[in-house]
Amino acid sequence: MVGLHSQHQDLIRDGCDERWTWNKRDKSHEVKTSGDGLETAHFHPHWSNGTAGIRGNCVLNYGIHYWEIKVSQRIFGTSMMFGIGTKSARLHVDAFVNIIGEDRHSWGLSHKGLLWHNGNCRQYTKPFKENESTVVGMLFDGVAGTLTYFKDGVSLGIAFSGLEEVVDNIYPLASSTAAKTEMTLGVRRRGYQSLQDRCRVKILSSIHKQQEIDHLPLPSSIRSFIKDAACV
Repeated sequence: MVGLHSQHQDLIRDGCDERWTWNKRDKSHEVKTSGDGLETAHFHPHWSNGTAGIRGNCVLNYGIHYWEIKVSQRIFGTSMMFGIGTKSARLHVDAFVNIIGEDRHSWGLSHKGLLWHNGNCRQYTKPFKENESTVVGMLFDGVAGTLTYFKDGVSLGIAFSGLEEVVDNIYPLASSTAAKTEMTLGVRRRGYQSLQDRCRVKILSSIHKQQEIDHLPLPSSIRSFIKDAACV
């Protein structure tokens, strides 16, 4: 637990910000996004007839990522979930189910404290208090192949392992069966992948417009590498 907390703090202190958002196209029709950065997902804005999910637009594989989801006070219902999954994970079903972790394509934690993967569940932590806002943090280590959850800044321990063996791209996921619930992205950080990556982030911190990259006195391959950065 101490090691996990240390890794989390190192990433917050020494990593770099990410600007990924909820994917406005890769979601259930029962999810609406809002905010300048599409950071808030509104589940079942009117009423709920099933389970709705949404995917983040950040590929997690191979890197170390930490992100937080601020959950509104409306915590209730059959299932509100936070996790990860591939493009094969379903994002909508006309039934009240634990959709993240229903099969081998996703891994999730429900607000009832249960971990789900491949249709199986196990107790992981205490159920969340209903109608009390909370912050759920997730630390994905693509090198070690682990996913760790945090609740209001406190590590709950490693939830899943073996994720380094997943070949398909893995993305952040969230879902809810409850009407008029909201989940808002908060802190998003990642670790540096190399010295070159660290230099890229330093360069980007001094650039205000992407067009400026084209005028840098650097080889075209390096300019392309800078443009590809998801971390600025």
